[in-house]
Amino acid sequence: MMTNRAAAIRYARALLEVSQKDADPEQVGQDLSGVVTVVTSHPKLGHIFVSPGARKKALVNELLPSLGGLSPVTKRLLVLLSERDRLSLLREICEVYQDKLMELRNIVRARITTASELELDSVASIKTALEAATGKQVEVEVSVDTTLLGGIVTQIGSTVYDGSVAGHLGRLRQRLSTET
Repeated sequence: MMTNRAAAIRYARALLEVSQKDADPEQVGQDLSGVVTVVTSHPKLGHIFVSPGARKKALVNELLPSLGGLSPVTKRLLVLLSERDRLSLLREICEVYQDKLMELRNIVRARITTASELELDSVASIKTALEAATGKQVEVEVSVDTTLLGGIVTQIGSTVYDGSVAGHLGRLRQRLSTET
């Protein structure tokens, strides 16, 4: 049996292929994000989307006119998901689609965590270095975690580059404990 994540990946890939042929992939991405926002901001609607046996196809057909200018591709996806009782995958499909769209545009997302607030020019120089290292355009998200003590932790995809003082101390502690 296919996991929800695997199913979401398949739907997102197919959606991206169709949107590249029949629509504007950016618009479809915005449509998906908008629908996810509507569903998550209305708890009853969200509950119906994930409840087994609910009359989802009728609900989607009622909702489509009120959701505004959705692209035909997005509308077809919503109808298809309702027919197959897969509306519960909508949020995951949206996340995967956004990731695939970023790949298509040659963009990666980097999460930068530091012990203290960074100056804007420091963020810009880190971004430039990451773009040179990856060969892609980088969107950065910066956060502060005082437990790092100092340094920087950068995550791009599943790869983590830990240059923090806490990370160094942890590795040193581990090395010392295995030697004794």
